Amino acid sequence: MCRLYQKIEQIWWSDDQPPLLLRAASHFYRIINRHNLNNRKRRSISPSLPMISVGNITAGGSGKTPFVIWLAIVLKNEGFQPVILCRGDGGKGGKPELLIDSSDPQKVGDEAVLLYQGSGCPVISGKDRVHAAQMAQEHGDIIILDDGFQYRQLERVCDIVLIPAEGIGNGHPVPAGPLREPTQSLIRASLIVRTGEADELKPLSSDKEWHWWCNESQLEQVAGLHHEIPDRAVALTAIARPQRFFESLEKLGVDIIESYSFPDHHLFSTAEIQLAIDHHEAVVVTSKDAVKLQNIWPADRPLWVLTQKPMAEAGLFEVIKDFIQ
Repeated sequence: MCRLYQKIEQIWWSDDQPPLLLRAASHFYRIINRHNLNNRKRRSISPSLPMISVGNITAGGSGKTPFVIWLAIVLKNEGFQPVILCRGDGGKGGKPELLIDSSDPQKVGDEAVLLYQGSGCPVISGKDRVHAAQMAQEHGDIIILDDGFQYRQLERVCDIVLIPAEGIGNGHPVPAGPLREPTQSLIRASLIVRTGEADELKPLSSDKEWHWWCNESQLEQVAGLHHEIPDRAVALTAIARPQRFFESLEKLGVDIIESYSFPDHHLFSTAEIQLAIDHHEAVVVTSKDAVKLQNIWPADRPLWVLTQKPMAEAGLFEVIKDFIQ
């Protein structure tokens, strides 16, 4: 299953025509998805707090989680009390749950725990985000809806759509391509933000497109006995589009002797962890992987995380704040 997922993802970001079977499936996806989105819009309500939605039109790998963390911290520094709502992908939770320090990523989702740890803000995880929005008014004064562009049941004051600097892949809908919605849907967006580093960004709309990215910072040890910062390592990850993680390590000067990648939100098994540490080298993961690994990592083996520093084009937050006011 892992290899099939990776093969399909390679098709998404290549210039080759997707197989006919995938294109046929995309046609049905487009029809069903349009019907579902229209139904959600008809049932939309206004939450009691102003809400900023951060979403995308491509499946995975657009930088939503670090962007939401950045936005929450900047809002907090400006005197707001943001509450983050997320779906809890990768978790098993049902009804919305307010995270605490001991929240289990296997229950509430790996992204939810990372949002909570990274932002220092209240985070409510659960599929029923209408209910979560009602809970939010007890914990803050503004809502950030993670992965909210297609969640049309809640009205928002600002709709931010993130698109990777690389663009929209082959331009086909899921599963033949990475598009969750056609590019025409960008007309609903308040702001379009291109994420990731790029020498030149090809605009996807006639409106101004802002730029936000992360610079590689350093390796930080989060588990195991203390070791010196490594210059060679095994890369282990379960994120969308892992190649960008590997490239970031190389930019930092880390020699990757072996790499292992699994589908987004994958829960690592003991055997998979052993596969990485059997090389007897440092193991480096992303922050999203670390929230799932820290409590099960062997105590005598060092685990490292690649930390990154968010960077925003001048004026981006001021524009977002204008929508709130």
